[in-house]
Amino acid sequence: MKKIITLALCVLCCTVVQAQQKEKSLLIRTQDGWSIASVYLPARPEKKTVLLLHDIGKNHKAFSSFMEKLSARGMGYLALDLRGHGGSTKEGIYTSFAKEGVDNEYNKMARDVDAAMEYLKSQGVAETDIMWVGVGMGANVAAKAASLWPDIAGLALLTPVTNFRDVLAIPALRVYKGLVFIAAAADDKKTFLEASVMRNVAFLNSGEGNVTFATAYDKKGHELLDSWVTPELLQWLQTPQKPPVAPDIIDIQVEEDPAPYTSYERIEASGTEEALVPSVLQMN
Repeated sequence: MKKIITLALCVLCCTVVQAQQKEKSLLIRTQDGWSIASVYLPARPEKKTVLLLHDIGKNHKAFSSFMEKLSARGMGYLALDLRGHGGSTKEGIYTSFAKEGVDNEYNKMARDVDAAMEYLKSQGVAETDIMWVGVGMGANVAAKAASLWPDIAGLALLTPVTNFRDVLAIPALRVYKGLVFIAAAADDKKTFLEASVMRNVAFLNSGEGNVTFATAYDKKGHELLDSWVTPELLQWLQTPQKPPVAPDIIDIQVEEDPAPYTSYERIEASGTEEALVPSVLQMN
């Protein structure tokens, strides 16, 4: 009887804990003084937390439907308004940012990611339980920042480019050795080619089975999260590493000859076509 009561209490406690996990809005302070508006939903036990980084001109609301899908699977998320976007515009908006320079505000968005990671760590979320999803501009920011967070569980880049306003993706991918997901639109030849190059760099750096590449013909940026790429990305977030491919095993049954040959006739190799197929060549 005591065991039944204890089990019931455990189930009740788990239910209460899950019921208390609600999305909350917050401001995360960066080292250089920005207050980054964000929404956070803690993950259920044993589930991953996904850091979401939006495209230029967007904000965390661009992930609304995707966040619902994450929540339905028990996964947590922290979705940012990157500096100059959404609620993170106290020190100017993105349209006023310099488009060039290795230290422009677009490059400094990596500090927004650092602050978000520190916040998650303060909530007891281990780096190895956090996965990143970046779209467009956010993909390049994620790639740049990943070089400083090598132990994250996975890095997903949707419509990345090699250079977005001097935020370079390939140098960082040469450093990051973790699991990578890349998606790009096939109809945009330039972007698709650049994404393919990134896939190859990631493959050489991370190894076979650690890189996943997906495409949708005419979808770009956040549109990829409303296409068939979404189920593939959700599956990757739950199982990011491909299992090793087992070699094909061919079972050949060889029957023993009850009367094996005791002698063989040696046949010399022929050097002419006439000797190989005389019946065909001599038909006329």
